[in-house]
Amino acid sequence: MFKIRSLVTAIALLGSISAASAWEALPTTAPAPAGNPTTDAKIALGKMLYHDPRLSSTGTVSCSSCHNTMLGGEDNRPNSMGVNGQTGGRSAPTVWNSAFNTVQFWDGRADSLEAQAAGPVTNPIEMGMKSWDDVVARLDKIEGYQRAFDAAFGTEPISKDNATRAIAAYERTLITPNSPYDKFVGGDKAALTPQQVKGMEKVAELGCTSCHSGPAFNGPGVFQKFPVISNGFFEAQYHFNKDKGLAEVSKKAEDEHFWKVPTLRNIGLTAPYFHNGAVKNLDTAVQVMAKTQLNKDLSKEEIADIVAFLNALTGEFPEQKMPVLPGTPGSTFN
Repeated sequence: MFKIRSLVTAIALLGSISAASAWEALPTTAPAPAGNPTTDAKIALGKMLYHDPRLSSTGTVSCSSCHNTMLGGEDNRPNSMGVNGQTGGRSAPTVWNSAFNTVQFWDGRADSLEAQAAGPVTNPIEMGMKSWDDVVARLDKIEGYQRAFDAAFGTEPISKDNATRAIAAYERTLITPNSPYDKFVGGDKAALTPQQVKGMEKVAELGCTSCHSGPAFNGPGVFQKFPVISNGFFEAQYHFNKDKGLAEVSKKAEDEHFWKVPTLRNIGLTAPYFHNGAVKNLDTAVQVMAKTQLNKDLSKEEIADIVAFLNALTGEFPEQKMPVLPGTPGSTFN
């Protein structure tokens, strides 16, 4: 499940900003696995399940509570809030463009969107259901869901696997192409401002794209250590090392503080930053990354240029029409 890890090292220039091998536009569609081909019926069912708080023990928390498709695909909180007001220790990653992640969750413990969708529902802090059997029993009592599952999966029964397949099918539609950056690398040289071009050049010069590579700026599926370089000043403020990352899953000391490389797409909308949501603004996040990963002290002008470029990675969000959820006429869902 876990991909090869790589430490950041000093990186040579990746070439000019016009090099097609260095800069790639985001695809407008995401590939589906052979075991879960995308269909309109699955997408419709997945959208309902994604936005339905009845998948939580209290009927108050849905997938969209922490991964809001009306915003940047997360909740702009340092730590997401689950059932009964509980909060976890990590910041919610964005769901936008998550279809292009090789692994899911900050610690990469899920190897697919389908596997990821199964986790929060039974997490006692997040959605709090005791088991997926309880979820299936709840859905099976709702006539509208019976029809929706029939449309998506035919004669197959309502099940955990089919519910997560549907949610994943919907999530694969959450793609944000055609950012100013995408238009620029597609040939529209007026799509970026001069400052954004300077920031793009600086990102290449520093070697940021050695980890944040590819069209989604999320790397080739490797894990990255963070922080690489100890910094007492930042650690005292932000406590990055408190969470051991991948090692929490693997239980291996050599995996401590390794993390999935997060996408830079739409990063201007997804504050606060880092796995624990400890950094409130993008300027500081750039400063922290430069120092802890590359041992670079950037000037205010360099930081401003990089932030300007990062804001050019905000794409076009597909319109999200909220689904009408299946009702339970005359009774509660419990």
